[in-house]
Amino acid sequence: MPDTLTIGELSARSGIAASALRYYDRLGLLESDRSSGNQRRFPRSELRRVAFIRIAQRVGLSLDEIREALSMLPEGRTPTRGDWARLSRAWRQRLDDQIHLMERLRDKLASCIGCGCLSLKRCELSNAHDVAAAEGPGPRFLLRE
Repeated sequence: MPDTLTIGELSARSGIAASALRYYDRLGLLESDRSSGNQRRFPRSELRRVAFIRIAQRVGLSLDEIREALSMLPEGRTPTRGDWARLSRAWRQRLDDQIHLMERLRDKLASCIGCGCLSLKRCELSNAHDVAAAEGPGPRFLLRE
């Protein structure tokens, strides 16, 4: 098994479009070398990074957050379980906050849709006369505790 993958091979193995992989490479999220024909060659270990990027994006993390986290991993060697554990500890609070917000959204929407009140006058999420504007931008009712 070769130690490196072409961009097409990495794309096929990871399920990520080659154009996205090029973008990640440009941003410094991935590491690649160039062949004598100036084609990208990725170490096989970059498959783990691509999987990590893909999952991190799906849970709502930005590419900047992902890049910062990946910068904690060692260069020149495959990350160990300990390396990944350190990265996980650094993200724990961020992920816990994300989970809490998703649970609030789920619960508020479920209660709103299933409450049967049929009245916007009593609805928790109704914003009559835009009173939430005084609290700041965005979905204020869902963001407050």
